[in-house]
Amino acid sequence: MPAFDQAIALTSIGENLYGGATSAAYANMVGPFGGVTAATVLNAVLKHPALLGEPVALTVNFAAALASGPFTVEARPVRTNRSTQHWVMQISQADENDQASTVLTATAVTAARRETWSVDEEPMPEVARPDSVARPNMAAMVEWVKRYDIRILEGQIPVVWNGAGNSSRTTLWVRDEPERPLDFASLTALADVFFPRVWLRRATAVPAGTVSMTVYFHADGAQLGSHGTDWLLGQARAQALRNGFFDQTALLWSAGGRLLATSHQIVYFKA
Repeated sequence: MPAFDQAIALTSIGENLYGGATSAAYANMVGPFGGVTAATVLNAVLKHPALLGEPVALTVNFAAALASGPFTVEARPVRTNRSTQHWVMQISQADENDQASTVLTATAVTAARRETWSVDEEPMPEVARPDSVARPNMAAMVEWVKRYDIRILEGQIPVVWNGAGNSSRTTLWVRDEPERPLDFASLTALADVFFPRVWLRRATAVPAGTVSMTVYFHADGAQLGSHGTDWLLGQARAQALRNGFFDQTALLWSAGGRLLATSHQIVYFKA
């Protein structure tokens, strides 16, 4: 089983309840990589026997970092309509007093999609192909970055932390490593591969962490299936960095130019 599938693996332990455990392969500075945690809570929805349709939107609120070890995911459908379904989820984990403590809350919308008129208003930028872009040296960074093949076209992590940054935009090619067919769970994690925008805009390595992340899925399962293990082009930027928080918008296109997902985050940073 690929490392990603091991990391998001869940076992049914009761009605609306699943058991999981953190994976050292996706360790971050504090707790696991947020993208894989978001993918895990979405996986609980995807495994649920009452699921209607496919994911349209996912919002994850990181109340605290997951500690290494087991945790419990609750995924509950709170309303089901003819074509849409609304979900409430949470992850809990035993604290130092062996009491269940909530570390993540989330909501999701799934839907039975139908064919309609469609257009991508945000075109994929014209960029160099990934095989012509060198891999950045990220070996000394946190463990989870080793699970992705990343080729940065613009907006590299600063080499010199001198406070002289002037842009928050990063454009990169990315795919799972080892290669893995794209699906809703892996697309969720890929939406979070961008390092904190404040590092780039300020060129200062300040503490930062995502507080809330929303992913909108613009592709259905068949479209993701046809993507296979090909590259994704991702682009992320901040709109405002102020009073200890900044936002981050990210877009993910298929190699063929189809917009597959967009993501929005609010991130805490320490001045």
